[in-house]
Amino acid sequence: MIAGINMRGQVTGLYPQYNVNPISPIGKTEGTDAVEKSEKKGECQTCKNRKYVDGSNEGNVSFKTPGHISPEASDAVVMAHEKEHVANAVNEGNKANKELISATVSLQMAVCPECGRAYVAGGTTRTTMATYSDNPYDQARKSIEGSFLAGQNIDYVA
Repeated sequence: MIAGINMRGQVTGLYPQYNVNPISPIGKTEGTDAVEKSEKKGECQTCKNRKYVDGSNEGNVSFKTPGHISPEASDAVVMAHEKEHVANAVNEGNKANKELISATVSLQMAVCPECGRAYVAGGTTRTTMATYSDNPYDQARKSIEGSFLAGQNIDYVA
């Protein structure tokens, strides 16, 4: 398309023009009254009764017993809890013959079915730890195991 200017000073031909009807507001739909009522009241029953509990085997982190967190504060509180796990991994990585390779935290989001509010439903911390052995007996064992495995891989394509 070639662009041009018409008599009114408008650019023509650059983009096609479509006649679009203006959008009018839509009335209430079914089921929105419950959401409006829960927003006016504050916290809905589902959010009020939601409990968080830690499922790890670390004893020195929060939420070993179930506890309530408001949806507004769930992101900060769950992230702080997951950082406790990261701090434990860093302490473990600082020990002799150990090294923390990586630590990642991911938060899982959810939406309350009753009030429609988004909240952090939980978190996961994944750590990778490397251990090093200076024990000569352990090194000899690995050498022997390695000699048993040598030649076990066969390339059938070649």
